[in-house]
Amino acid sequence: MKSKSKLINIITPLLILLFVLAGAKSIDAQEVDDEREFEYAANSDKGPRKWGEIKKEWAACNNGSLQSPIDMSNERVRMISRSEKRSYRAANATVRNRGHDIQMQWFGDAGSIFINGTEYPLRNAHWHSPSEHTINGRRYDLELHLVHLTTDPNVKNKIAVIGVFYKIGKPNQFLSKVLMTNIRSMIDKKDEEKILGKTDPEDIKIRSKRYYRYVGSLTVPPCTEGVIWTINKKVKTVSRDQVKLLREAVHDVSSYRQ
Repeated sequence: MKSKSKLINIITPLLILLFVLAGAKSIDAQEVDDEREFEYAANSDKGPRKWGEIKKEWAACNNGSLQSPIDMSNERVRMISRSEKRSYRAANATVRNRGHDIQMQWFGDAGSIFINGTEYPLRNAHWHSPSEHTINGRRYDLELHLVHLTTDPNVKNKIAVIGVFYKIGKPNQFLSKVLMTNIRSMIDKKDEEKILGKTDPEDIKIRSKRYYRYVGSLTVPPCTEGVIWTINKKVKTVSRDQVKLLREAVHDVSSYRQ
């Protein structure tokens, strides 16, 4: 009986990891996952100005009319006093070094946000340093993207992203508690993935009294348009060491679209 119990204890984590890896491909299909296909360096042949020429499927990166990121003073942006209903819950998650950013991936039910009556389940979170969006020309030290995806076939805008700005200050508690140890172990290790176990998105604490809202695109290839952006006006804090570690993990490159 004991040997059977030990076998179950060994097999269960393996099954969880296989499930995570299988689900990750379908979830990440919305954006390119291989850093070798594109770069952030402005003057590179694979840089943002060239993305639309690399593949025909990426044409929107060059000729799209609703591209992101933008400044929050843009005429496309409107201010809203509250975000729609949001209901997150703890679910199993992993953290992965994608080469161009650090991404958390939830599987199972991690909760959803609701926009205009449509439910958008939470899929992943990732960080860009410095920020991709700006406020009156100011670029912040870090920007978090919480990516949500609806499967409703009748909805035109399939993707909804919540963005959060961070400036240098007190350490961010969520990063300290959940991620920093794991990130240290995956510096310069592309595709390295760690199982986090149950992780509650509410612990990120993204509440704000006012939000910026606009319709844009993914900020990486294929630059899919029709993404509903909701960006917190409230700026949170992160320590300099935390930002440094997030950058070191991905070769200390700037991970924002210029």
